[in-house]
Amino acid sequence: MNKRLTASLVAASLLASGSAFAQSTTATGAANGARAGHDIAGPVGEIVGGTVGAAVGAGLEIPNAVIGSIPRDEPSVVVRERVVVGEPLPDTVVLHPVPRYTQYRYAVVNDRRVIVEPRTRRVIRVID
Repeated sequence: MNKRLTASLVAASLLASGSAFAQSTTATGAANGARAGHDIAGPVGEIVGGTVGAAVGAGLEIPNAVIGSIPRDEPSVVVRERVVVGEPLPDTVVLHPVPRYTQYRYAVVNDRRVIVEPRTRRVIRVID
C-alpha cells in the first residue's frame, strides 16, 4: 500500500512541478521543481521534482539560433502518442541533424517541430 501511495504522490508532484518551472532555466527549474514536488509528496517529491525541473530548465536554455535553423517544411511523422518533453520518441521517427549544431537533432512529429537529445531520443523542447 505504501508503494502505491508513494507512486501516486510522485506522479502528482511531477504534474505540479511541470507548471511551476515552465519558463525557467536549469538552476531555477531545479529549485522550483523541488519546491513544488515537496509540497505534494514530501522528500521523495522534492527529489523527483528537482531532477525533472533541472532537465526541463536545461531544455529551455537552447539558443534561439538553434531553433531558427530548423526548417519548417520538413514532412511530419504522425504518431499516436502525444509529444511530451522528457519522453523518448518512437523508433519510427527519423531524427535530422540541426544545421551548424552537432549536439542537437530535430524531428517533426504530429506537425510539431521538436528538439531531441540524440543518444536517448528524448524530447528536449517542443518548438511549435
